[in-house]
Amino acid sequence: MPYVVTRSCCADASCVLACPVNCIHPAPGEPGFGTTEMLYVDPRTCVDCGACTTACPVDALKPHTALGEAELPFLELNAAYYERNPHEDRAPMHVLPRPRALPAGELSVAVVGAGPAGLFAADELLRRPGVRVTVYDRLPTPYGLARAGVAPDHQDTRQVTRLFRTIESQPGFRYRLGVEIGTDVTHADLLRAHHAVVYAVGAATDKRLGIEGEELPGSVSATDFVAWYNGHPDRADDDHVLDTERAVVVGNGNVALDVARILTADPEALARTDISDRALAALRTSRIREVVLLGRRGPAQAAFTVPELLALSALQDVDVTVEGLPGDLSADSAGPTAAEAATHAAEKPRLLADLAARTPVEGRRRIVLRFLTSPTRIVGTDRVHALEVTATTLHTDDDGTVRARPTGATRTLDTGLVLRSIGYRARPVPGLPFDEDTATVPHEAGRVEPGVYVAGWIKRGPTGFIGTNKTCAHETVESLLEDFAAGRLTPPVSAADVAPDALGLEEWRAIDRAERAAGEAQGRPRVTLTDTASLFRAARAPLAPADRG
Repeated sequence: MPYVVTRSCCADASCVLACPVNCIHPAPGEPGFGTTEMLYVDPRTCVDCGACTTACPVDALKPHTALGEAELPFLELNAAYYERNPHEDRAPMHVLPRPRALPAGELSVAVVGAGPAGLFAADELLRRPGVRVTVYDRLPTPYGLARAGVAPDHQDTRQVTRLFRTIESQPGFRYRLGVEIGTDVTHADLLRAHHAVVYAVGAATDKRLGIEGEELPGSVSATDFVAWYNGHPDRADDDHVLDTERAVVVGNGNVALDVARILTADPEALARTDISDRALAALRTSRIREVVLLGRRGPAQAAFTVPELLALSALQDVDVTVEGLPGDLSADSAGPTAAEAATHAAEKPRLLADLAARTPVEGRRRIVLRFLTSPTRIVGTDRVHALEVTATTLHTDDDGTVRARPTGATRTLDTGLVLRSIGYRARPVPGLPFDEDTATVPHEAGRVEPGVYVAGWIKRGPTGFIGTNKTCAHETVESLLEDFAAGRLTPPVSAADVAPDALGLEEWRAIDRAERAAGEAQGRPRVTLTDTASLFRAARAPLAPADRG
């Protein structure tokens, strides 16, 4: 009875190390670890011990007999990986830590950003004795996109926060939440109070389409839309008019698929999640019946992952259709990365061909994946009324890059809502250099200069998955520790707290308790507090006797 990985996972290697027969790959040190969409269990060598499920912090592994109907394709997906990647060496894996020798005395590090990249960096640092880490974040709550970016109908993905709760409970860990670096505290303040600063601030803005009409009401960033339905304090009070029968999402990554699912979901099902109450009220009165996702290139270049496509294809009450597939899907094979080519190059076309062959059911809402189509102009006067698009063809550059070229043939899609979902973009960090072309901070293995480091999207751009941040953080921390061991870091000149009024771990736990208690009363995982004032009130509310223990 083999175990099966059933979705994109955190890829933190806990299951790999727990497996007694080394049947979970790619493992640390192997090509693809930390960058592939998910890990895979070899059904031929799994011994059904269940050690992997005990170790997994996000419940991504299940015995094949416990798979639901929508999860059955993952059984084949796991097996298919080993047909292309045999991994003949079956020696049990034993990873012995080889800690770097550090000077005597404490090492104090500031981590700016409490999302996955920042918390993984804190975890890497706290594995060494004598290290203290203070994690700063602009918001009163941690976890970044794991809290405000994961779709509310993907509660299983949010279980990675269990891992984060373990990290923040370690001795030497401290939060300073509700603090904006550059406004409340400066870069110089952090350097005076700590040996080093790691910036893991992510990518908070989105890329632009650069077409006429993009500024019209009804033309919306998917980044802002996701933040709205997740109750992010920056966007919680936004209003989105959903009085159109068709919405168009430009882009076909996982975020685009999330947006399409939420716009076509049954509001009563969403009411059992932690979706923002304001967004839920808008979705209850929505007139949207169709969501079209536009991809400039073909299916092999689509940014969505196979697990997310499988989740989309398993929807019971929404039709998913495909348009614009090349006549020969096998010819459209130039994927974006080597890891993609090794694992899923054959899966996406096959799954999309199956979707294209489905017969729509009259009266259902539907999601349309349309390839080889590019937006050219948003049409409207006072607001969006339509989107003009053009067909494209694929051309391969000398360096192997596949590009879309417009054919000139245009058509118009009637719509009142256009959401751009073509990627995130980081903002400059005060006090640090910034590359405008890549929207990253220039670095070498995470080192900007001795004492200043970067991790996550501000370091490598908006690529990878949750587990990618772990590998990325490890590299950055190794650079930091190398500098500390070599005596290149300046000791703190002040032990004073640079943000004495900030929220700490206990205040965050008070917010968490308040949200969960409100959710329990409504049969929901939590009711998210969406404005800063409410979050600070919950943080500083006195404990009930039961909570005092």
